[in-house]
Amino acid sequence: MHIGMIGLGRMGSRMVSRLLEKGQHCVVHDPQADAVSRLVAQGAVGTATPAELLAQLEAPRAIWLMVPAAIVDSVLDTLVPLLQPGDTVIDGGNSYYRDDIRRAATLQKSGIHYVDVGTSGGVAGLERGYCQMIGGEDAVVRRLTPIFTALAPGVEADTPTPGRTAGSSSAEQGFLHCGTHGAGHFVKMVHNGIEYGMMQAYAEGLNILHHANVGQSSHTNEISDAETTPLRHPEFYQYDLDLPNITEVWRRGSVIASWLLDLTAAALAQDPQLKAYGGRVSDSGEGRWTLAAAIDEAVPAPVLSAALYARFASRGEAGFADQILSAMRHGFGGHLEKTPDKEAP
Repeated sequence: MHIGMIGLGRMGSRMVSRLLEKGQHCVVHDPQADAVSRLVAQGAVGTATPAELLAQLEAPRAIWLMVPAAIVDSVLDTLVPLLQPGDTVIDGGNSYYRDDIRRAATLQKSGIHYVDVGTSGGVAGLERGYCQMIGGEDAVVRRLTPIFTALAPGVEADTPTPGRTAGSSSAEQGFLHCGTHGAGHFVKMVHNGIEYGMMQAYAEGLNILHHANVGQSSHTNEISDAETTPLRHPEFYQYDLDLPNITEVWRRGSVIASWLLDLTAAALAQDPQLKAYGGRVSDSGEGRWTLAAAIDEAVPAPVLSAALYARFASRGEAGFADQILSAMRHGFGGHLEKTPDKEAP
């Protein structure tokens, strides 16, 4: 099947490589000429403009956008005047599902189809395949099935789920038509909200293990003043734990084993102190949108909320709030701030 791909970043370029490996015909475009050239060397048809990309595709044309959510509308502004009735635009990025509903309704007036695909798999998707959560019209999604199948991990990626009838759903292959416009990105939105929570749980648990030797610090044991709660039983915190090996053993038979744990174990094996990372954690929007949906639905989501706020704190956004706390303590009790070298480690 012919597919056009606009956006050849970390995800888009690898998705094209996988499609080419699976025998799909790919026409590609990106403002970065080098990104196009690398895929041309693999067998893709490179183009310099969106108009040239469309000219290389068979009708009805299918164009997959793999661009940041913030620029999807501007890309569509350029692309839509060049499209014809029956063409399909696929948004495979992390767009807000409400934007999908709006875009689909607008394009429908011109006879253009719109499909939203929440795509998970990261940079490892080239080898592992991509989990895809799809929203759009039934007939259009069916027509694009060869593309979804080529990108998906396939049934061999995991063992059958007990109790399921084999072949009852494309979910077994790693892609699923979730519903009408916006449904794909809605499911991916919540997927990423869950991802935030899982990541935060690993991070907090490993941080507790990382500090399990706090009782060995003479500095900790010397602190005794009204400003600091003392460590009452330092004898209980005398462990120098090997986090690379702990995460490795968790990978083998543990109920908390996962791909996220695999990645954590690999990072710790390479750099046990994680000196290459500053600890500033970004959020691309899905966690916020998940919480907005939870509020609208009156569904409690305390873990996902805490995980999102932890990301804000990692970027220094808690600094002024901490200053307020310090000011209040000084105001009501005369408590003075300690310098970092006076605090317990």
